[in-house]
Amino acid sequence: MHHGPCADLTRSGPGEIPAKKVKHVVIILKENHTFDNYFGTFPGANGARLPRSPNPPARDHPHTHAAWLARQTTAAREQFIEQDIPVYFSYARQFCLCDNYYTDVAGPSTPNHLMLLCADSPIIDNPSRGAPQTIKINASLPKSLEQSRLTWRSYGGYAIDYLHGVNPKWKLPSDQFRVDATAGQLPEVSWVYAPLEFDEHPPYSNPQGVRMGNVTEGMQWSVDQINAIVRGGLWPDVAVFLTWDDWGGWYDHVEPPTVEVWHGNGAHPGYVGSQFRYGPRVGCIVLGPYARNGYISKVLHSHVSLLKFCEVNFGLATLNPRDARADDMSDCFDFGKSPAPPPPAVP
Repeated sequence: MHHGPCADLTRSGPGEIPAKKVKHVVIILKENHTFDNYFGTFPGANGARLPRSPNPPARDHPHTHAAWLARQTTAAREQFIEQDIPVYFSYARQFCLCDNYYTDVAGPSTPNHLMLLCADSPIIDNPSRGAPQTIKINASLPKSLEQSRLTWRSYGGYAIDYLHGVNPKWKLPSDQFRVDATAGQLPEVSWVYAPLEFDEHPPYSNPQGVRMGNVTEGMQWSVDQINAIVRGGLWPDVAVFLTWDDWGGWYDHVEPPTVEVWHGNGAHPGYVGSQFRYGPRVGCIVLGPYARNGYISKVLHSHVSLLKFCEVNFGLATLNPRDARADDMSDCFDFGKSPAPPPPAVP
């Protein structure tokens, strides 16, 4: 998108996130879609046009690390279009869409969920059931927030179970987010995860027998969460990041840069030396009164950048070299502009 010569005069540079303008950070984490699979047709973005996917998709595509290594032959080359996810396109037009944003692990959900909590993952694939008892990560953003007497909540997330030394009472059901947001009672940082039916994960057989994978219904769930923030009067103080945890086995035409290979420490020895970070490119939409309007971010971001934004915004120390080196998402904001109104409430 073309910006006039004056467009960048008030732009905040990296690290110029002013203290206290954002009082509530909300990270909405949906499931299993690459950038091209969702936003490949978005005007002005670095996308590729692919055949259209049925909605819901016919099946869940393999998306382990092994599947990623074989992606050139096995990735599903299909995509959704604006008609499938109209409000996501409208959010991206009104606010900010990142088209150079990557998952942090070239693999499935759990390692990426961990990266979004602690900029670390001792696993490159989903662990076996019962693993939270054996994996405990000491340094995490929830722990840093608690130590600084700031608040956090995980609504519907499971990866909190892998963190050591955080208060388990802040692990809440997914539905509680709308209740808290509507009441104007959100913590400093919320991680928000949808129930199976609305998480946008392509369908797989599940014990609950839940019908999965309809991306339009999943989008509407996300819209409902954002509408609740607005209804609760929190819009003036919020930054919302809406992203997708992993690639879901879908093709993306941009190859992720290699910044870290897998060393393993005993886990997944067969993958030692293969690409760990970054994983495939996914979409990230940034909303809020100070999110830039009609802006497509070309800056290199990853899930860990969302942690970095929280750390800079709330004045917290970094956890490890990953978040220390990460970009802080500041290009997606203009804190000098007059605050933008919320998006129109879609019923």
